[in-house]
Amino acid sequence: MSNLKKLAGQTAIYGISSILGRVINFLLLPLYIGYLSKEDLGSFTSIYAFIAFFNIIFTYGMETTFFRFSTGKGLSTQTVYNNAQSLILTTSLSLGALLYLSAEPISLLMDYPGKTYLFKWTALILTIDAILAIPYAKLRVENKSIKFAMTKLLNILLNVGFNILFIVVFFHIHEGDYLSFLQPSVDAIYHPDWGVDYILLSNLLANALIIPVLFFLSGKFSWSLERSILGPMWQYALPLLFMGLAGVTNEVFSRFLFEYLLPENFYPGLSAREAGGIFGANFKLAIFMNLIIQAFKYAAEPFFFSKSEDKNSPQLYATVMHWFIIFCSTLMILVAVNLNIISPIILGNKGYQAATNIVPMLLMGYLMLGVYFNLSIWFKITDKTIYSFYITFTGAIVTILVIFFMVPRFGYIGGAMSTLATYIVMSIMCYYFGQKYYPIPYKTAKGIFYLLTAFALSYLGYYLNMDNFIITSLLRNLLAIAFLLLVSILEKEEISQIKRRISK
Repeated sequence: MSNLKKLAGQTAIYGISSILGRVINFLLLPLYIGYLSKEDLGSFTSIYAFIAFFNIIFTYGMETTFFRFSTGKGLSTQTVYNNAQSLILTTSLSLGALLYLSAEPISLLMDYPGKTYLFKWTALILTIDAILAIPYAKLRVENKSIKFAMTKLLNILLNVGFNILFIVVFFHIHEGDYLSFLQPSVDAIYHPDWGVDYILLSNLLANALIIPVLFFLSGKFSWSLERSILGPMWQYALPLLFMGLAGVTNEVFSRFLFEYLLPENFYPGLSAREAGGIFGANFKLAIFMNLIIQAFKYAAEPFFFSKSEDKNSPQLYATVMHWFIIFCSTLMILVAVNLNIISPIILGNKGYQAATNIVPMLLMGYLMLGVYFNLSIWFKITDKTIYSFYITFTGAIVTILVIFFMVPRFGYIGGAMSTLATYIVMSIMCYYFGQKYYPIPYKTAKGIFYLLTAFALSYLGYYLNMDNFIITSLLRNLLAIAFLLLVSILEKEEISQIKRRISK
């Protein structure tokens, strides 16, 4: 019980930074919708998918490798940190320079003529992200969750502040709405036709300013490239690199390829890039599930590794998975049944709500990603990371096939199908191999029952519609209450045991 309390406490702290930070970032979406065009939103969607893909290449699994070697290989955290950070600095600066010099052909390939600077900024963002990755990981390994959380929040607040300054404040000063005495100065630097440009610039400035803060908090660093340490680390990380590439394909390729695969005039009155903006905006509504997964991942990865030598760890992992499914299934229902309230607030009335029917499917997809993350502990603690490549590579194939076949036929729904199908396939494969090499007593049948029930209730609530708004909302939320009552009945014995342990 103490282990679960510790994990819950760590998840809460990481969750404050991850959830609050991303919620603040998420609140930029109405700002973008209000001040930028659908085409700008489409550009934002595709360029950040590009960044997500290359971010994996720049970090090549070294975060997870750092966790493994600093907790279970007999090496000091500082030794592993020095070597990992030295390697990341070397490779990220080299890759960043290469991408920076290739900015012009990339801009033409992605249909952004005359916007070479966007991809130069992208190269700088990727480089900075990479050199910050290991210092952040060191804070997590050392259980300095408060410092981690505060640094993440500072980065988010800087990013949001620059976005508001460039997109809102400068716009109104340029238009003469207020602070007219600053208009000549602002006009000298302001570009009225910039949209995604200012989003990227804000990101770059925020990341650059956080470098000295994080380097100070992460402590001493000495340059070190020891072959005896880096050799085994690289062998461990290489499969994770390919896993990451396949994984990010699963995560972002639907958003990256959407505008290029959608047939012309599929949605009347919208260009493919504008439709991509709508698709990307509705993807953001699934953030509520993604936030929980991210916060859980931050806390669970070092926690799982630290308990890997405990003889009771399989039972612990199973218990974590079981309650994770229950909690996230409840969250999925609550978000899905309240989309009639959430989506107008976030998406406004500019046509972005045309794709909200994909949100329950995306919520389920992200939930399955969380299930996969729980399942994946077996190959991380047994050093069989090659299986991560097999699984995620299969997932990438599923992603690409579903996108290519379903987006031209079903549009938004086709793109969402790829997320759900991919993580279901990956979870099934990971469970099969995991039970073969590192058996964990998961409550599989009950978990599947909860997942299917919650998914069905989510869509039932989404489509349930009465003439009265209040009655509709009440009936929809009764579905979430019904699910919790079902859980309380099926988990009666487990809940009683937990109460007894707490009372002791």
